[in-house]
Amino acid sequence: MRLTALLLLNACSVVTGAQTASADLPVQCSRGSSYNPRTGKCVLAVMPHPPESTDPGTRRQSASQPVTSNAEQKCVSSYSGREVPCEDGGSWWSNARDCYVSLADPQPAKSDPEWEGHRTGAIYECYSPALVGTRMYTFWSATSPAGPAAPPDPRVLALQAIATMRLRAIGIGIVPEAGAASIGIVGLPTWMWVANPGRHTWGPITRTASSAGYSVTATAKVQRIVWAMGDGNTVTCTQRGTPYADSFGKSSSPDCGHIYTRQGTYTVRATSYWLVTWAGIGQSGTIPLDFTRTAVITMGEAQVLTR
Repeated sequence: MRLTALLLLNACSVVTGAQTASADLPVQCSRGSSYNPRTGKCVLAVMPHPPESTDPGTRRQSASQPVTSNAEQKCVSSYSGREVPCEDGGSWWSNARDCYVSLADPQPAKSDPEWEGHRTGAIYECYSPALVGTRMYTFWSATSPAGPAAPPDPRVLALQAIATMRLRAIGIGIVPEAGAASIGIVGLPTWMWVANPGRHTWGPITRTASSAGYSVTATAKVQRIVWAMGDGNTVTCTQRGTPYADSFGKSSSPDCGHIYTRQGTYTVRATSYWLVTWAGIGQSGTIPLDFTRTAVITMGEAQVLTR
């Protein structure tokens, strides 16, 4: 099933395109979104995950979560009760904080107390010209603070970039081969490897998503393969593994192998763990993904024939 996240976006925000809807609507919504008269907001469907693979035996998992914004349609100062411009130079108005917000440039070092111990997100500046002089302070936020003129959430763009990568599970290379016609011998080495590795099954692969003049670039690469051998043992391989050749004989795999001690039929599950790193709009982060493929192999015992 393809998962989608509904993002309630401010009418002034542009997340997936610069074109707007018909002027007959109470507000103008960005392309791909629709106006909801009950809430007074634009509703946009964003695919936060790569599309499902149609390959049999492939399963996709992700720790990614939908991101939701509930930005108001108007910019109002609580000090005067009046509307204020939604933009001031490179800053945007935040009704929640009652000030103009901008990304701190440069960003302080991650060891700075302003980060409050966080390693992701960003530091923002907040000022209000409504007061005598200028009130300015800095704060940490995991995502861009909401506001009609706020830039798109960089994590949403990162997810859009991932969706174009078409990531999927590895092809399983294993000896003995999967199928009833191939039977391995208990006590002899089993070899595992990534069959036909490519950008979509192993990486690295890089994609960029852009919106309203902002861009986020994401790069994905497999960090490790965890082989659940079906006999209660798991083998973790950080390399693609070495394809078996007849010339190797009874030798063990140099980087990814296992030895079965009992005969039987085993379902082997190869799970590839990806790490996606992304950066853009003054922020950076990581998104883990994993994909699993299975294969069934048979192990038997060598029989000694005597006359």
